Amino acid sequence: MVKILDTTLRDGEQTPGVSLTVEQKVMIADALDALGVDIIEAGTAVTSKGDFEAIKEISSRNLNAEICSFARIVKSDIDAAADAGADSIFMVAPSSDIHIRAKFPGKSYDYVVEKSVEAIEYAKERGLIVEFGAEDASRADLDFVIKLFDAAVSAKADRLTFADTVGVMTPERVEEVIKKLKERFSVPLAIHCHDDFGLATANTVFAVKAGADEFHATINGIGERAGNAALEEVVMAIEFLYGIKTKVKKEKIYDTSQLVERLTRVTVPPNKPIVGENAFAHESGIHTSAILKDSKTYEPISPETIGRKRVLVLGKHAGKASVEAIMKELGYKATPEQMKEILDRIKELGDRGKRVTDADVRTIVETVLQIQREKKVKLEDLAIFSGMKSMPMASVKLKINGEEKIEAAIGLGPVDAAINAIRKAIKDFADVKLVSYHVDAITGGTDALVDVVVQLKRGNKTVTARGARTDIVMASVEAFVEGLNMLL
Repeated sequence: MVKILDTTLRDGEQTPGVSLTVEQKVMIADALDALGVDIIEAGTAVTSKGDFEAIKEISSRNLNAEICSFARIVKSDIDAAADAGADSIFMVAPSSDIHIRAKFPGKSYDYVVEKSVEAIEYAKERGLIVEFGAEDASRADLDFVIKLFDAAVSAKADRLTFADTVGVMTPERVEEVIKKLKERFSVPLAIHCHDDFGLATANTVFAVKAGADEFHATINGIGERAGNAALEEVVMAIEFLYGIKTKVKKEKIYDTSQLVERLTRVTVPPNKPIVGENAFAHESGIHTSAILKDSKTYEPISPETIGRKRVLVLGKHAGKASVEAIMKELGYKATPEQMKEILDRIKELGDRGKRVTDADVRTIVETVLQIQREKKVKLEDLAIFSGMKSMPMASVKLKINGEEKIEAAIGLGPVDAAINAIRKAIKDFADVKLVSYHVDAITGGTDALVDVVVQLKRGNKTVTARGARTDIVMASVEAFVEGLNMLL
């Protein structure tokens, strides 16, 4: 069984623009522990007071995972990690000419070996588990990497890591190197890959296949530059394609991905494998018809495996089977003539370049079937207050199941304030989460028509809804309220 060192809270937080609070780091650490990762690299203790406190707090929670701090071959880094209560350190030393010249100008290879040995021995004295990594090993002389690892093992390093720091390895080369290192060293060997050429997942998979005992990864593949190997991709590939097991509870993958996306605000691309919005979404009529008969036709794994649900998307490529499936979910039946009319209207909307939302489909179906549906949530009034020196505030008056509710809330902007006020007003009726928010300006100019599409979730049900106005706040509120009516 291969082990996983998750570095979402260290390498992942080095994604440009990402900065997590102590509370957010603790939330992600708890989720990673529940997911089943073996080692959580919780940050770099010496970097800041926040990182030190985060590692200290996470270390005190008695999680099943080993808690690790990143460190250089510097005593102050080691002391900070030990003082924060970390179980281990991932200590790296430069191994390529490029990195040695930049970090230790004028120093020799022997100097790097000597400082590494001193640092490892000191860390062991401080009671830390030491995972020693050769930084930029993929651009280093392999004989020197082996010499560095020999010295590290002699100094009692517990694990070794070969780091492809700038993502220049190829799967074939990774496999060759890992096999050579495994023949020489008996201590556990790990691989650390970056995605600069889009090969981080493939390189990590080939390393594990070649015998690596551990791999480093981040949730959603976040990280500096092009990111790191994506944990969810590596886990699913090695387990389902190669039969190599991990301790990961796969049904928790999607929820963990969503948490990291929400807290880091790094959006997961819709076409990303495993956790992207489109990974288990089907629009093509031919595909949808086959999926409904046998999911294996166009899904290599079932969405439920990772805690997801299949999504049938309606648009210009939609077919009769997908419309019938969605109508069944809505509880409606149609004659063949009505079904043709519904399908034609959906395709017409798609041909106009529009994303067909759940709310659009419901409106089309109810219009064709001449069904009058009373809305549970009605917007009676909305007021926005905003200024240069004060946070935007919104006041809303809603009628929910005939009962009037008035609430106010602040937000980072007027849209955020309005949505917060609505969520506050409905909190006694339902816990609804805003999963995604997308806005497009349909025309140019300051009076442009704005098209807002939101994705809302309540329990296991997720819906999409649209609002279109020249006022972005009203368009957003319109979409949110429409989505609420579908969920409620």
